[in-house]
Amino acid sequence: MIRSTMQRVPLSINSLVERAGKLFPQVEIVSRLPDKSLRRHTFADFRRRTRQLAAALLAAGLKKGDRVATLCWNHHAHLECYFGIPAAGGVMHTLNLRLAPDEISWIAEHAQDRFLIVDDILLPLFRQLKVGFEKVIVVPFSGAPVDSAFLNYEEFIQKSAEAFSYVPHEEDDPISMCYTSGTTGRPKGVVYSHRSTIIHTLMANQPDYWGLAAGDSVCPVTPMFHANCWGIPYGCVMMGIKLVFPGPHLHPEDLLALFQAEKPNFVLGVPTIWLAMLQLLENDPARYKLHAGMKMLVGGAAVPESLIRSFAKLGAEIRQGWGMTETSPVASIAYLKPELRDVAEDERYRRFASAGVPVPVMDLRLIDENGKECEWDGASVGELQVRGPFITGSYHNVPQEPERFTDDGWLRTGDVASIDAHGYIRITDRTKDLIKSGGEWISSVDMENLLMAHPAVLEAAVIAIPDPKWTERPLACVVFKLNKKTTPEELRAHLSSHFAKWQLPDRFEFLDAIPRTATGKFWKLKLRERFRPAAAEKN
Repeated sequence: MIRSTMQRVPLSINSLVERAGKLFPQVEIVSRLPDKSLRRHTFADFRRRTRQLAAALLAAGLKKGDRVATLCWNHHAHLECYFGIPAAGGVMHTLNLRLAPDEISWIAEHAQDRFLIVDDILLPLFRQLKVGFEKVIVVPFSGAPVDSAFLNYEEFIQKSAEAFSYVPHEEDDPISMCYTSGTTGRPKGVVYSHRSTIIHTLMANQPDYWGLAAGDSVCPVTPMFHANCWGIPYGCVMMGIKLVFPGPHLHPEDLLALFQAEKPNFVLGVPTIWLAMLQLLENDPARYKLHAGMKMLVGGAAVPESLIRSFAKLGAEIRQGWGMTETSPVASIAYLKPELRDVAEDERYRRFASAGVPVPVMDLRLIDENGKECEWDGASVGELQVRGPFITGSYHNVPQEPERFTDDGWLRTGDVASIDAHGYIRITDRTKDLIKSGGEWISSVDMENLLMAHPAVLEAAVIAIPDPKWTERPLACVVFKLNKKTTPEELRAHLSSHFAKWQLPDRFEFLDAIPRTATGKFWKLKLRERFRPAAAEKN
C-alpha cells in the first residue's frame, strides 16, 4: 500500500489575513463614507484591525460557533468582520438591510445571532427590529458620536492584538452564513466553512472566471450582505488586490464619479445598476464616461444581450455569472472558449449572454420532468442540479427538504436550462416561473431579454396568467426608458423575429417600475399576485 506524503494542514481563511498583511501591506482599501469623502486603509491596517476585532470579541465573551450579525454597507469595517469574526471562532451572519424589519428580526432570531455590528446610519432600521442582541457594536461610519447605549466599534477594537492567537479550528468549521431571498417561503440559512470558502475562492479566480491579479482594482457594487458579495472579498484579500467600496452610494451618478476617481478595472453588481447607468452614459456622453478596459461581472438576474452589446460599444466587457446563495455562489461564468473565438459577432454575444460554462470542482446535470438526465445538445431542457465541495447539502436548522435535495445528494436549483455541446448553460426559466401554454413551454427569460433589446424598453418581466383555453398565457410587464414609448403591436412585431405567433403575449402592462426582491431580482410573485386575479376574473 502507498499513502500520500502530503501534510494535513486545515484550509483556513485566517491564512488570507496573514498573507495580505505581510505580502501586500501597502495595497489600499478605499471606503466611500456617507458624506462621499474617501477613507483609505492598507492591507497592513486590515491585518492589524482584523486581529484587534477578533481579540475584542473574545474579550467580550464570544464562544466558538456564536453568531455575530452584521447590518452594514460595503466598507473597510465590514471587510474586517468577514475575517475578524471567524478569527475569533465566531460565525459572521450578514443581515440584508433591504428586507422589512419583521423579516430581518425573524432571520436574526432563527440564526440565534448573539452580537450585532451595525453602521450608525442604519440605527433607525435597527431600532425597528424585534430581536434582542447581547451586545450592539456601532460602526461610526458617518463620523458622528456613538450613543453611549452602544459600543463604539473603533473603541471596541482598540485592544492590542500583538499576542493574539487565532482560535483553533477544523477546516469544516463554519465561518459565515447567509439566508436565501425567501421569495417562495421563509428564507433559509446556508452556512459556509473555511474549506468551502477557500476552495470556492481558488476555483472562482481561475483565469477564465474572475481572473483577478495583484495589479487589478475591484469595486464591489454587489452588497456585502448578498451571498458574501459573490465571494469577491475573499479573492481580493487572497491576491492582495485593491478594493474600492462604494458605501451607501449606489446611484449611477455616484458610482460613475467613484469610477472616475479611483479607476477600478473590475466591477460587479446586478443588472439593475448597469441598466440605469447605461441611460446616463448614452444620454449625456459629454459628462459621463467609463475609463477604458473595464470588466464587469454581472449576475443575480438574467443579463440582456442588448446590455452586453451597449457596454461593449463603450469599451467595457460584461461577463454574466450564474449561481445561488447555496452555491457559495459562483457556479458558472460566460467566457469565449478557444474553439469559438472565430465565430461571428452575433454568436459571440449570444455566448456572453448565456449563463456561461460550469466552474471547476463542481458536478452539474440536467434532469427532465420525467426524472431522466438530459443530453448536452443545446435543445433538451431540464432542471439544473449541482453538487460539489462548495455546494450546500442542507439548510441551517431546517428539516431536510426532498424538493431541494435529491436522494443521491444533488442540490435542485429550481432553474430550468439547456446545455450545449460546448458546455454553455442557457437558463430558460425558474421552475416556478415556467409558462406552459397549450402543452408547450414558453421561456419568459428569452422573451424578457428580447423585449429589453427594444430601443424604447428599459425593463421587462414576463409572467404566466390563467387562461381557460390554453391553461396559461404570457403577460408582459414593461417599463419604458425616459421619454420613450411604444405600443403593444410594435412590441409583438419586435418579438415575432424570435417567437412564433402563438407564443406572443396577448397582453402588455406598462408600469412605472417592476417590483424587485431585496437582492434586485424581478419579484414575479408580486406581479402574479397583482395580475392573475384580474385575469381569472376576466376569464
